[in-house]
Order: sequence, then structure tokens, then C-alpha cells
Amino acid sequence: MAARVPALTGIRTLAALSVCLTHAAYWTGHYQDTYAGRLSARFEVGVTIFFVLSGYLLYSAWVTRLRKGPDAEPVSIPTYFAHRARRILPAYWLTVVGVYLVYLVRENPTEYGAGWGGFWRNMTFTQLFGLGHQHTGLTQMWSMVAEVAFYLVLPVIAILGVAICRRRWRPDLLLCLLGAVALVSPLWIFAVVGADVDITARIWPPTFFWWFVAGMVLAVCVPLVARVNTAWWVVAGAAAFLVSGMSAAGGPTMSPNTAAETIVKHVLYLVVSLGFIVPLAVNGSGGADDWWSRIWASRPVRWFGEISYEFFCVHVLVLEFVMSLLGYQVLATGSMWLTFLVTTALATPLAWLLHRVTRPIWHRNSVGADR
Repeated sequence: MAARVPALTGIRTLAALSVCLTHAAYWTGHYQDTYAGRLSARFEVGVTIFFVLSGYLLYSAWVTRLRKGPDAEPVSIPTYFAHRARRILPAYWLTVVGVYLVYLVRENPTEYGAGWGGFWRNMTFTQLFGLGHQHTGLTQMWSMVAEVAFYLVLPVIAILGVAICRRRWRPDLLLCLLGAVALVSPLWIFAVVGADVDITARIWPPTFFWWFVAGMVLAVCVPLVARVNTAWWVVAGAAAFLVSGMSAAGGPTMSPNTAAETIVKHVLYLVVSLGFIVPLAVNGSGGADDWWSRIWASRPVRWFGEISYEFFCVHVLVLEFVMSLLGYQVLATGSMWLTFLVTTALATPLAWLLHRVTRPIWHRNSVGADR
């Protein structure tokens, strides 16, 4: 397990608020094919930040064992799965149940995800496989399907890495393995984007797998680097975000029309995420206290980072109510920023409550802090 770096908890605040902002932009009709419209859609990069953090924090346990040598105690796979289930499932399941109960008394604007079939699909992370199973108020949960898929395959990759390295610290071999594994995503993208296959395949877990692998690569590299130049990394990340608003990264949509646009967008999102995370992981693990780390390790930012997963779970349901509260027409009218601010203000206490209710289940002996 990676040493707990407070700033890595804090950066989750940026990820969660970015996702909320892009949803506010979408709901208020700001996803337009202009630079500003495309850039408003690019705040979805918060999901990439979450995924890179997951790869880094969870794979670090295996990296640590390899660095200790062949006699080190292996990572317990059953314990790993138990910790992941305790951390993710309670808040997720409560959110799904809550959304379905709300829409028993509130009109659902679509039939997607309705009925017991839709309920069980959403409860079992299978709502992406086939069109029409994502329920209103739970549309953001596509990323949890990818997250859970990563949890399932991570031990396989990690055990393979241990075998290839013969239980010794061989970062060169690990990086070669991870480079090969990362090819899954571009190969999948070229296979499904623009092809005559189920359109939902564009957001199935293999599409985003290399974002997790990037975090795993970072876990291997952090012990090899003493310090990085924070300003260079942060500027590179910010610049990549601004470039992502150009048409080369596709239109204002999660799934661009061509494989090339999808690849460009995904690579730019990786640069954004690594630009923001690498200084925190490298310098923070070495005990450095630079300006970037101080921002994200500050108490209020870190506090929100602690409830960021629960905020992620509930914010779309809250957003649906905020649109009605403000009198906005969905996908047509409204202030993106006002919608974002009101949604954040109302979703934060609900997220805190969900966090407090589920914390006794997962907090003790928890592994990692990826969400």
C-alpha cells in the first residue's frame, strides 16, 4: 500500500468537483461544438484523475512487496477483495436503492433502467452492457463499472508481474509488462469506435483501462525518482486541458466519433492527470512540502476529498432536483455555474451523511484511498 499522502486525498476534491461541473454544463445545454462548449465537456477529466489514483494506490501494495525482496509476505488477495468491497459497495448500493425509491414517487423522464431488471443491472455493475439500462440519477456510475472491472483484473496483472520478476524488484520488467497491458485500450478503441457493434462498447471498461495502468506505472516509478519539478508538471497538465478543447479531441461528448479523436482525448486526459498527480506522489512520498502539495493537503480540501466518493455517488440525483428548483429546462437552458454551485452546496451534506453512515463498515483496516 502507498504511504498515505494527504495531498493525494485532497486532489480527489478537484476530480469530484470537475465531474460535477461537467454534468452541470451538460444538463444546462452548454455542450456545444465550440471551443468553450468542448472545454466544458472536458471537465470529465476528473474521472481520469480518479482512475489514475486507483491504479497508483492499489498497485503500490505489490510494488512494496517486490521492493522488500523474495522473502516478503505476499499480498493477500482475499483481504484485498474484502477491503475493496467494504469501501465501494455500501455507499454505492445505498445510492442505487435511494435513487430507485425517489423515482417511485417522482416521474422518470425516460424508461431507461426502469423496473426490477434495471435495478438489478445497476446493483451488479452490469448496466453498461446494452443500451437502456442506466437509470436517471445514476448515469455517472458508468465509471464505477470500469472501476470494479479494474479491481477484478488488478490481482491477475500483479501476480503475473511478481512471477515475471521472480519475486525480486525489477522495475524494468514491470514497466515492460504494464506497457503491454496498456495496449488493451487503444486496440479496443480502434476495434469498436466506428465499427458495427453495440454502441455501448465505446464506454465498456477496456476503453479506459490504460488510465488505471498509468497509475500502476507511476507506482513503479515513484521509488525511482527523488523529486520532480512541480511547476513543469502542473503547467503541462493545465496546458493539456486547454488543448483538449480543440476539435482534434472530438466534439463535446464522452465518446468521440472516430478512434483517432478518442485516442487524442484520452492521451491528453492522461497528461492532465499525471501533471497534477505526479508532483504529489513523488514529492509528497519523499516528504517534500511544496506549494502544490500544500494546496491539496489543506484541511478543507482534504476534508472534501475524504467524502469525494460519496459526493460522486449522489451529485447527479441532486442535480436533477436543482434543475427543477431553478426552473431550468434540461439540456436547454440555465447557468452552468449557478447549477454547479447549488448542486455542490446541496450534495455536500448528503455526501457527508452517506460517508458517516458507511464509514464504520470500511474504515477499519482499509486499504488505499482511491475514491
